[in-house]
Amino acid sequence: MATQQDAVTRANFDDVILPIYAPAEFIPVKGKGSRVWDQQGKEYVDFAGGIAVTALGHCHPALVETLKTQGETLWHTSNVFTNEPALRLARKLIDATFAERVVFMNSGTEANETAFKLARFYASTRHSPYKTKIIAFHNAFHGRSLFTVSVGGQPKYSDGFGPKPADIIHVPFNDLHAVKAVMDDHTCAVVVEPIQGEGGVTAATPDFLKGLRELCDQHNALLVFDEVQCGMGRSGELFAYMHYGVTPDILTSAKALGGGFPISAMLTTHEIASVFHAGSHGSTYGGNPLACAVAGTAFDIINTPEVLSGVNEKRQLFVKHLQQIGEKFDLFSDIRGMGLLIGAELKPHYKGRARDFLYAAADAGVMVLNAGPDVMRFVPSLVIDAQDIEEGMKRFANAVAKVVNG
Repeated sequence: MATQQDAVTRANFDDVILPIYAPAEFIPVKGKGSRVWDQQGKEYVDFAGGIAVTALGHCHPALVETLKTQGETLWHTSNVFTNEPALRLARKLIDATFAERVVFMNSGTEANETAFKLARFYASTRHSPYKTKIIAFHNAFHGRSLFTVSVGGQPKYSDGFGPKPADIIHVPFNDLHAVKAVMDDHTCAVVVEPIQGEGGVTAATPDFLKGLRELCDQHNALLVFDEVQCGMGRSGELFAYMHYGVTPDILTSAKALGGGFPISAMLTTHEIASVFHAGSHGSTYGGNPLACAVAGTAFDIINTPEVLSGVNEKRQLFVKHLQQIGEKFDLFSDIRGMGLLIGAELKPHYKGRARDFLYAAADAGVMVLNAGPDVMRFVPSLVIDAQDIEEGMKRFANAVAKVVNG
């Protein structure tokens, strides 16, 4: 029998949690695969994936077993010591990518903060103390620390917090001419998401990324890929840069990397990493054994032909249903993204109403996301069953009908 202390409701949130979120009225209490249940036992199909985090669904048996085993072995020491799970995970990432060095943090924000600090430190050390300019893009999202939110290019997230880090310039995404206009020998880095997530689920064009690579090479600047959301199998390749044939100098990963356990990574080369020394940067929890063990298991599952090829097969099923819903209700002007990072842009007569469709979807028993006020976002488990896609899309169609028909 629940005690008064155990009786937790959504209303408690407003009493005890800092008001920086506006959570749904229901409280999820259990998840299995791509299904979630709330306090009343209502079932939901999860197309939100914890914002592209639960890449193997909820409570994947292999991740649960790894967590149990590591939890009975070694939780935490400090970075005064290394540990076996961290070394194993680092080797897996290096063997599978361009990288030669890795450092582990706890979130995408921290990985990006590390990347931006390294980029400026490298330029200062190898070139000039005046080589500090960072070029980034409108509608980008790189985290919530003051540095990363300033690089992100969305004033709604950065205004009001006092002076921002200087020498950061924003230009339109996918506009190479705009980059050329501001690129010079004072530029230390160009920071880009190969697929903008929060900014509307927009993929970079191949020519754009190739052009950025050429410009960075011409001006001795580093090319930084933020793959926090689009990486770890989400695009149908292990990392999105692999689709483009463009290799960055620094890459960040988080979200799906731990399959739900907090962990992030920054990947780079020997040459760039060599400017850092003991004490240049750090993290109390970064690279802890629990996170690295779980991430190692998640990596082994995601980085397989079966899972990666299945991503595009599942995407086709999502797109088919979204096109049908869009045609029936005159709803979408564009369905875009890559792999299982899918954005469906609302037509002009539904502009600004993404949250209405999100809330209606929750009422209908399906969890979805928005990417700004005009785009519905779908980032389900990479191993979601076709049956769950069919059922979730049926529920989403019912939700759309309720919004459209008033």
